[in-house]
Amino acid sequence: MNKWIAAMCIFILLFVLAWFIFSKVFYLRSSPKTQALSTQEQQQQLSHSKSANPKARKVILIVVDSLLTSALEEGLKQGILPTFAYLKKQGRYHDNLVSSFPTMSVAIDSTLLTGAYPDQHRVPGLVWYSADRRSMINYGTGPMEIAKAGLSPVLFNSFIHLNGQHLNPSLPTLYEELAQKGFTSGSINGFVYRGAKEHTLHIPPWLSRFTMLPPEIRVKGPDFLSFGIFANPLEGRIDMTDDPFHRAGLNNYFSLETASYLVQHDLLPDFLYVYLPDLDKQLHKKGPSDLSFVQKTDKQLNDFLQQFGSLEKAQEKAVFILIGDSGVTQIDDRKEEAIVPLHELLQQYVLLKPGELPEAHTEMVLAVNETMAYVYKLKQSLSYRDIAKAVTADDRIDFIAWKEHDWIHAASSRMADELRYKQGGPYKDPYGQTWTIEGDTKVLDVKLDEQGRSVVYDAYPDGLRRLHAALHSHEGEFLIVTAKPGFELADRSSPHHTGGGAHGALNKTESLIPLFIYGTEEMPKHLRLVDLKEFLLKLTEQSRDLARNKE
Repeated sequence: MNKWIAAMCIFILLFVLAWFIFSKVFYLRSSPKTQALSTQEQQQQLSHSKSANPKARKVILIVVDSLLTSALEEGLKQGILPTFAYLKKQGRYHDNLVSSFPTMSVAIDSTLLTGAYPDQHRVPGLVWYSADRRSMINYGTGPMEIAKAGLSPVLFNSFIHLNGQHLNPSLPTLYEELAQKGFTSGSINGFVYRGAKEHTLHIPPWLSRFTMLPPEIRVKGPDFLSFGIFANPLEGRIDMTDDPFHRAGLNNYFSLETASYLVQHDLLPDFLYVYLPDLDKQLHKKGPSDLSFVQKTDKQLNDFLQQFGSLEKAQEKAVFILIGDSGVTQIDDRKEEAIVPLHELLQQYVLLKPGELPEAHTEMVLAVNETMAYVYKLKQSLSYRDIAKAVTADDRIDFIAWKEHDWIHAASSRMADELRYKQGGPYKDPYGQTWTIEGDTKVLDVKLDEQGRSVVYDAYPDGLRRLHAALHSHEGEFLIVTAKPGFELADRSSPHHTGGGAHGALNKTESLIPLFIYGTEEMPKHLRLVDLKEFLLKLTEQSRDLARNKE
């Protein structure tokens, strides 16, 4: 999602640079940046969000975008990550927490905060096609795609529709459940934040004047909602640059300064989510082997934990859960080799052009999420199998999958091997999920124990369930395509990361993420992101109960 921040700001800069230079000097100097909260309103929000259980340890979830197990292992080996080393030694560390799929931040965050996969939370990826609206939904990818899609629709999807409509309204978020149980909660720079309390996003003039966004947007979030310059309940207490050059406060510095203020002034809610986006941008640019920003993140985390008095004292005040959100695969540095042009593989079909609306003759739509893509067929007469044959003719394709009735079909490159499966049946996987499986299990690297009727995953962790969820995540007839590690999918205006890093696919390189637990011996039911919501609820309840028992 940090790519969303960077891409959005680059596009805005190109669009409004001339106005920004003059108005910043002559207009904004004498008028407010946004309609900031009054001191009284600030005090009310801070007092209402503060925990009602002052003696209870708080629960703090820190999400470091694109924090990789490989980078941590190398940094720990070199001795250049003292904070992570301390958390690993004094707490618990796991290098195999299974993320959601697609491995894109918006879908991942939705899984984390609802405890459900996309077939329930209904946010399929960073880019997808809505059959009901007959339009592309783009939360912000690269500047070219944003330009094609239109800045205003992208901003409306990100600021209004993501939390207000697209995220399943009938599925309670962690913040909503905490409120129902009488706990307070907070979110700092999280993009998925729906909760029970009303807030106002303030859109600065340099953005609202050149888009259709209103100056103020009413949203619902946790008790404490901090979202860059758009929702800053600490306005005047924490200063930040309000322009797009500094990503509008959506960065590590602002996230940790805000969290530190809450610690210093004893204003922590019962549960706090802190999102650190900076690392993702560097890995997209330089690839997963670069450790410079991992080192910087290590120091930033140390500075934050020191606000409690010391790293040792931090666990006396709070329980800390620290995770990445997705892995990253190294993309080949030769563009023609690295980029798989889906539009060329499907050139025999009438494809929707980026930025346009489908017409009567449009046959297919592409929604590319880096190393994963949705391929939509708009004509019932089109054959899934014919489409699959056209796409898998390229050896850089890992697999392609589609659903027909209750069955999921998956095929490898050149349709050499095929597998089909459905929910329910004699085979049980490590998560207690049961399946009927037929065909060549090598397609999804599933190993079956015929005697024990068990399923073992390797290359695609929780692969059957995560793929099934993505194929049932929204309405329409579509296929899912993933690229082999080292390659990236593309449409005509898709961003690419040649020589850098990308994610989105189902493979374990992009799916397995680190998990640190510091301050408790408790563990989630399974090492999956989808199981963390219940784990966080349990920790918050336990902290309150333990504090009450000591009274």
